[in-house]
Amino acid sequence: MSSREQPLSIREKLGYSLGDLAANLIFQTLITYLAFFYTDVYRLPPATAATIIFVVGLLGAFVFTPVIGIVADRTSTRWGKFRPWILWTAVPFGVLSLLAFSTPQLGERGKIIYALATYSLLVLVYAANNLPYSALSGVLTGSMAQRNSLSSYRFVAVMIAQFIIQVLLLPLVLILGDGDRVRGFESVMTLFAVVGTVFFLITFLTTRERIVPTREQSAGVLQDLADLLRNRPWQVMLALTVLVFTNLALKGGTYIYYFQYYMSEAALAAFLRDSGFNGLIASLNAMLTGAGLAGFQWPEDPATSTFSLFNGGGIVCMILGIGVSRRLADRFGKRDVFGVALLVSTLFLLAFYLFPPTAVGWVFVAFMLHGFCYGITIPLLWAMIADVADYSEWKNHRRATAIIFSAMLCGLKIGLSTGGALVAGILAHYGYQAGLETQPAAVVDGIRLTVSVYCALPFLIAVALLFIYEIDKRMEVRIEHELDQRRRAVDRPLHAEVSSP
Repeated sequence: MSSREQPLSIREKLGYSLGDLAANLIFQTLITYLAFFYTDVYRLPPATAATIIFVVGLLGAFVFTPVIGIVADRTSTRWGKFRPWILWTAVPFGVLSLLAFSTPQLGERGKIIYALATYSLLVLVYAANNLPYSALSGVLTGSMAQRNSLSSYRFVAVMIAQFIIQVLLLPLVLILGDGDRVRGFESVMTLFAVVGTVFFLITFLTTRERIVPTREQSAGVLQDLADLLRNRPWQVMLALTVLVFTNLALKGGTYIYYFQYYMSEAALAAFLRDSGFNGLIASLNAMLTGAGLAGFQWPEDPATSTFSLFNGGGIVCMILGIGVSRRLADRFGKRDVFGVALLVSTLFLLAFYLFPPTAVGWVFVAFMLHGFCYGITIPLLWAMIADVADYSEWKNHRRATAIIFSAMLCGLKIGLSTGGALVAGILAHYGYQAGLETQPAAVVDGIRLTVSVYCALPFLIAVALLFIYEIDKRMEVRIEHELDQRRRAVDRPLHAEVSSP
């Protein structure tokens, strides 16, 4: 049976998705809390912490990721090209995750060296784990419909990890550390390390590579790079990846300012009270303290508390969007569904500029609807990147899955860095002054523009780029069919050799 005909089992889809849940427990913690951990827990100077994060980030994007991509494409074992990397990195990933969030007292210079060394090693192992993991989705099956389904499973797992980190991590740190952040982070990261290691091993054991390039498809590094530069769908997807993650970093970094300085504090407090949220936290605390544990220490100020609540609601809506993504893509094609969903989600972003400071309910509705529409696009982005690897094989008769994914991961890191830098740059442009309870009117209007108009621009450019992306529904079917025919033709002589006397 060909890889095109053979559906992936639910067991394999779940096993594969656990790998991304494990990786994102660490990745989401890094992008959300590493700076906070370095400055407020490990007590590194802010400038030193920023330098470590920036320099290691550049190493990850421009050194570790491309090198791993080149090596992974040339890996050959009895387990395949990409699965063994998940096995080899499972334990080191867990150990380094714990070490990176540990706080040995080594003196000022020793602490800097320790942070730099552990974070660098963690980013290296993350690349050696996550790049082959991502590329694995392109070789588990040749069926593009099955990839749509696989991506949906995968990104539900990602959203679960994101919910745990963005909504529950700090309360877990305070509960498990009994109010001590140092002990709390060590306890939480120990838990994540153990769970992550087990999940990676499950991913390795439950998956199987079915798309195996023949020796004739092998090429040198320069040839792989030349193929990429001639691959227009790859060029479009690289630009689109940069734009999407620029938006995510810009949006994620600015929302808290929108709630803190634009939304009415009285209206936010009333929303928390009238929605029953405050009562829920009080009941939860009573249960925890009754069990002898520390209380659930949710942020007390209305802006931070409401922002955390909205984050949780947004993630739930993203999961719902992911749930309908596969069926829409199977019927209409990934490109068209991605473009329409991204455009509609952008309209809800633009609405943020129109809401008055007291319209908490309307902000909540727009936030949820934006999350649902954006959720539809989440699995499609990575399924489309796997399709680009198929397109490259179809066009050039050579397959280089990992290097294509490595380029996209570079784009992801460039986008996150660009968006993060834009947050600080835009705030500085409008005259933001840290520590003020009330910002000048120009700053408030700049924040409102950022979460709406400025955040919408990368998405709108991405939608426009899809008009020159060639892989529509019709081409998906053609590429899948012709590649399957080629693989069958290769398999027939091999079977003939085995059966001959």
